[in-house]
Amino acid sequence: MEGTGSNGEELQMVDDARQPLSRVVPIPSSHLTPYRVVIILRLIILGFFLQYRATHPVKDAYPLWLTSVICEIWFALSWLLDQFPKWSPINRETYLERLALRYDREGEPSQLAPVDVFVSTVDPLKEPPLITANTVLSILAVDYPVDKVSCYVSDDGSAMLTFEALSETAEFAKKWVPFCKKHNIEPRAPEFYFAQKIDYLRDKIQPSFVKERRAMKREYEEFKVRINALVAKAQKMPEEGWTMQDGTAWPGNNPRDHPGMIQVFLGHSGGLDTDGNELPRLVYVSREKRPGFQHHKKAGAMNALIRVSAVLTNGAYLLNVDCDHYFNNSKALKEAMCFMMDPVLGKKTCYVQFPQRFDGIDLHDRYANRNIVFFDINLKGLDGIQGPVYVGTGCCFNRQALYGYDPVLTEEDLEPNIIVKSCWGSRKKGRGTNKNYVDKKRAAKRTESTIPIFNMEDIEEGVEGYDDERSLLISQKSLEKRFGQSPVFIAATFMEQGGIPPSTNPATLLKEAIHVISCGYEDKTEWGKEIGWIYGSVTEDILTGFKMHARGWISIYCMPPRPAFKGSAPINLSDRLNQVLRWALGSIEIFLSRHCPLWYGYNGRLKTLQRLAYINTIVYPLTSIPLIAYCMLPAFCLLTNKFIIPEISNFASMWFILLFASIFVTSILELRWSGVSIEDWWRNEQFWVIGGTSAHLFAVFQGLLKVLAGIDTNFTVTSKAADEDGDFAELYVFKWTSLLIPPTTVLIVNLVGIVAGVSYAINSGYQSWGPLFGKLFFAIWVIAHLYPFLKGLLGRQNRTPTIVIVWSILLASIFSLLWVRIDPFTTDATKATANGQCGINC
Repeated sequence: MEGTGSNGEELQMVDDARQPLSRVVPIPSSHLTPYRVVIILRLIILGFFLQYRATHPVKDAYPLWLTSVICEIWFALSWLLDQFPKWSPINRETYLERLALRYDREGEPSQLAPVDVFVSTVDPLKEPPLITANTVLSILAVDYPVDKVSCYVSDDGSAMLTFEALSETAEFAKKWVPFCKKHNIEPRAPEFYFAQKIDYLRDKIQPSFVKERRAMKREYEEFKVRINALVAKAQKMPEEGWTMQDGTAWPGNNPRDHPGMIQVFLGHSGGLDTDGNELPRLVYVSREKRPGFQHHKKAGAMNALIRVSAVLTNGAYLLNVDCDHYFNNSKALKEAMCFMMDPVLGKKTCYVQFPQRFDGIDLHDRYANRNIVFFDINLKGLDGIQGPVYVGTGCCFNRQALYGYDPVLTEEDLEPNIIVKSCWGSRKKGRGTNKNYVDKKRAAKRTESTIPIFNMEDIEEGVEGYDDERSLLISQKSLEKRFGQSPVFIAATFMEQGGIPPSTNPATLLKEAIHVISCGYEDKTEWGKEIGWIYGSVTEDILTGFKMHARGWISIYCMPPRPAFKGSAPINLSDRLNQVLRWALGSIEIFLSRHCPLWYGYNGRLKTLQRLAYINTIVYPLTSIPLIAYCMLPAFCLLTNKFIIPEISNFASMWFILLFASIFVTSILELRWSGVSIEDWWRNEQFWVIGGTSAHLFAVFQGLLKVLAGIDTNFTVTSKAADEDGDFAELYVFKWTSLLIPPTTVLIVNLVGIVAGVSYAINSGYQSWGPLFGKLFFAIWVIAHLYPFLKGLLGRQNRTPTIVIVWSILLASIFSLLWVRIDPFTTDATKATANGQCGINC
């Protein structure tokens, strides 16, 4: 009987291991159906509203009316682009136990795929080494087999400070990693673990834990002192340049002219932790820089990491994080593998994107730094179509997708799309009945969305004995034309499951790794054009994801209950606007390039709603022009005593009421299925106006100058400085930038307009108050949206200087009295008549 029971358990385990590793959790129809119905109703109401606005001009204010109608039509189009990709949102759930049963059973060698983790950094004085060190420590302590994890740190500024800080981090990791794994702590970044305001004794049963935690905290404080000492030393570079501990000059003293540098700090060759166990590999990489070469900023650095990692470790999957985005969930890699290693999903998934979550943001998130609406609404919507866009960090890639290969698609994937599946999506029909049609051709041909992956004429004939997977042997010449002249790297590209090719000589690997990060390596190859991170925009993330989706790959949105990654965000107004300017500038660059979603890849496999989402991501900065015009209209209406809407009948007023009601109901239903709070939604709306009237507007003109006139404007890295003076000292830092001018102007003009309008009404009698309310509502709507911006200008929260308030009231009073005295709306003839009338002293 016991044997039967144990046999039954084994059968159950085998059955569990065959189950899918994840599942789609649909949004309840009770939430989604009303939402879709209201979207359609709003579309109909919008049509009638615009028809009324266009056919009822205001004769005495024609320019104002025409401007308003053009703006409203643009806003309607941008709403369509934003709304319809959210038609079929989904949630997902992973099964880590099934992943363990299938690939990671206790007592057996782990079958989990190897993963290479990339960390990118440029300037250690703007991206503090302590923050980078915490990110690296959280990667080294991740809950994943140590021989399957490698961490590559790209130092694109060739700073000796970064190198020395990484050396210190490697030493501290030998103590930190075993502590994390022994006590199973979260998060595994020491700065954020020790900063938690929770009872760390709860649920900890080991008596030794308290003692070990105190000892580790002491070790970490000493580590911080050493890192801070390095930072202090690096503030001023000696005239002769930096020298290393052995007395030799640091090769990267000139960040624009230096050789490639690679240093393996930890790994299989040695460097065991304090318990005698292996640690994941840690590699420092600084690619070669020479004058006269185009280095392509972050995208170029990431492509160098792809090649270095392929030569040294060749993980089947890559995960990239910014230097300030640490692993908040030690099981994040396993979460990604639930999709990547799924037998069905994995072969067609190019990447798994995790949402960005942030530490250190003020309670009310004044400048919408959390981007909750984007991460919890927009990306969930895209996950129901072809997958979320790539947002630059916290993303796990299939290495084969980055090499430009096609996904393995089934007949079902190749069928024309139907409305039930993703609402108006379309795909080319499969050209054969074989389910693995694309799989067999993947090494030799790309989909029609791009140029052929290899020239078929270059394929050598008469070669026998090659397996079905790579049934067509490609000549060395065509491979070098694509991937560059590195036989070791080319051999690694054929290892779909990762790992170093058996034919490779380990002694030559480091020399080959230096070769693949040399300046001229990418010349006359497909790097940055068809493979790797794509060049041509400062937002290389959007472009890279777009190219993959155009080939037919899908992406996955993974939102584990404990956020996978957390980072820091620039929280003061100036830094936040500079960050938004960079994103918007990247979108404009894509809009003006050959990769614009409006015209690129129509013979590929990009679904229609996915295309709409990509179009929205690149045209949104253009909305700044109608937005700033629309925000100025209330002031002009108040100053000229005109209005953009004629006197309306009861029937016409119905369309206005219905439109406002539909906007309100759409938002409420969207918040209902997404779980986003009203406060987060309102902050997002406010910052849309703040960013639209400042950063987006500048991005449009800078993008035009850059692409059309070749005038490049410098982008400065957003400051990720640690908080020194209180919890949110950074929030109140005021840094003057020209980005502040347009919204300030909009605010002042509207405030002046309100004063002028009220003064006119007081001067004209009770009959003028009725028309005034519509204009006032319009102006107050603009000021309400710009209120966080106004607070940013004034400084500390709840600490607006008294003198500012006094002067504001004084100036407003003087201006009001002057306005009434001057009375600019009354004609000279009327004034003369009024002067001739009998007054009180007659």
